[in-house]
Amino acid sequence: MDRLIGIDYGLKRTGLAASDPLGIFAVALDTVDSTKIIEYLEKYASRETISRFVVGYPVNMDGSPSASLPAVEAFLKQLQKAFPSVPVSLEDERFTSVLAHQVMIDGGMKASGRRDKKSVDRISAAIILQSYLDRSSGAGYTVNPDAVPPSRSRNKTRNKR
Repeated sequence: MDRLIGIDYGLKRTGLAASDPLGIFAVALDTVDSTKIIEYLEKYASRETISRFVVGYPVNMDGSPSASLPAVEAFLKQLQKAFPSVPVSLEDERFTSVLAHQVMIDGGMKASGRRDKKSVDRISAAIILQSYLDRSSGAGYTVNPDAVPPSRSRNKTRNKR
């Protein structure tokens, strides 16, 4: 089954996330040394079919490119060279680190765990990918209500009344 890969590229570490096979939700996958990211993705692609990369695009609050943009653009060239047939989408990554910290707090992670930058990178990649999935029209799974069988538990409850 096809998977979309979310990437939060950084100079030292890169956070990765993967979609479920239906393209409905993103799951934090791993944090990899940025110098080994292409190698990691090639190994991943040998096990799973990658249908798209969604890369966090670094912009400032005013929408102008951030200082890390040249590094991301260099990575995008490497990615396109290694995976020429896989499309790449760019997703605004503003606030992803803040949101990642909030997710960790809401999830009950202790302060010591929240200081682990690898966790922040993985969760940021999942936020980037989920943002893309949510925004993409026609992507993902749609349910035909006529194809859903009636719930047995609901029928039993009705029969008891």
